[in-house]
Amino acid sequence: MFQHFVKLQWKSFFRSAGLGKSLAIKIVMIFFGIYMLVSMAGLGALLFTILKKAFPDIDPVLKVSEYMMYWLLIELVLRYFMQKLPVMNIKPLLTLPIKKSAITHYILSSSVFSVYNFLSLFLFVPFCVVLVLNGYPTLNVLVWLISIAGLVLTTNYINFVINKSDTILIILGLLIAGLYAIEYFEIFSLLQYVGKLFYTLYQYPLFVFIPIATAMGSYYINYNFLRNRIYLDQSLKKKTKVAETSDLGWTKKFGDIAPFLQLDLKLIWRNKRTKTQVFVSFAMIFYGLFFYTMEEFAAVFPMKVFVGLFITGIFLSNFGQFIPAWDSAYYSMMMSQNIPLRKYLESKAGLISVSVVLMFLLSIPYVYFGWEAVAINLSCALYNLGINIPLILLAGSQNKKRIDLDKSAFANMQGTGAIQFLILLPLFGIPMILFSLLHFLISFEVAVIALSIIGIAGFAFKKPLLDWITEIYRKKKYATIAGFKEKNS
Repeated sequence: MFQHFVKLQWKSFFRSAGLGKSLAIKIVMIFFGIYMLVSMAGLGALLFTILKKAFPDIDPVLKVSEYMMYWLLIELVLRYFMQKLPVMNIKPLLTLPIKKSAITHYILSSSVFSVYNFLSLFLFVPFCVVLVLNGYPTLNVLVWLISIAGLVLTTNYINFVINKSDTILIILGLLIAGLYAIEYFEIFSLLQYVGKLFYTLYQYPLFVFIPIATAMGSYYINYNFLRNRIYLDQSLKKKTKVAETSDLGWTKKFGDIAPFLQLDLKLIWRNKRTKTQVFVSFAMIFYGLFFYTMEEFAAVFPMKVFVGLFITGIFLSNFGQFIPAWDSAYYSMMMSQNIPLRKYLESKAGLISVSVVLMFLLSIPYVYFGWEAVAINLSCALYNLGINIPLILLAGSQNKKRIDLDKSAFANMQGTGAIQFLILLPLFGIPMILFSLLHFLISFEVAVIALSIIGIAGFAFKKPLLDWITEIYRKKKYATIAGFKEKNS
């Protein structure tokens, strides 16, 4: 029966109307997957040597075990965003004499072949081979590898349960950040105790039954959950839920742009892709830790400028570069109404400005790494407000590709064109080059002040800049509407 289901999936793929587009996407994803797997295999083969040089007095297996908890948690977050759960068009099958248990087993077992499960294997299998070649007991290494495979499969099936739950995502993010903070500020040596726990799986092979049992248990939980919901009337039954409304009355303080702000806020919260952008933006506040905690980047101020621009302008680049494609589904209706295009763009600029200010306020704790960090972030925030917001709105006038808001943001290139990549060069490149020149030729203080003054000057000329951009949008209105009507763009 499993082979029969595979044949049905194969025929469904090659007989679909969108075969060309689907096949192209599949080929690109396959090449990307191969690149990731080869990279992980190379890292796994070198991991033993790297750990031996970095920690000569510590067993590499113990060191890997210490970070195993972080690996599993980060992998779970990665799966939440990027892993597509295996689906079947099961409605036609429910009228046929096919056991529902067979359908359920196929859905669950096919997820074992996900590339995200192989990422761990391609990392740890070469690592284990190197361990055996260096004299480690083959049985212990093999059992330890089986234990890791069991834990990876457990995360795979946990993802079935928690997938698309915003609450779980927030909890995972806070948990990872909290664990990192506990270890970084030396509040408690968590890695030491967690490492010993995972290291036990290597020292005592009999404990291999624990990760195997967790994998089987998570499989069984998912089986019962899905098996009890595979009924024809389950799909025919209409979903009922309490309507939740919000008048967003506080937006009225913004005057004429209030109606547009309300629409944008509702659009962001009610759709997968835009909502994901918000969560990603908040998560990126920790991006600076990768640079400020690394000695090789500690004194590289141009990279800190990139970090400042990225942190304070993450929502600007993620959300702003797809204006007005977010409204592509009803853009033609909006343009046929008596709606001031100037106010429409002003509301977008206002929303992005709020995000820049909010992200800067959240970045203030970086003062822990010195006042230069806050000074750079402030100048970058001002530059984003004055220069990059008009620049991103100007680039939006070239957007003519439709966006389906119900689809996930990850591995989704819908609405993406050359302009989305080219606009990143002036957004980040120009201020970094300017800052670097002034910093090396004059001083750090002059570079920060110059970046801030340019941003303030751009903000001062906001009105004429928006008037000019509005006129460009007006000239391209009909071409934009025609582009948004092409649903396969």
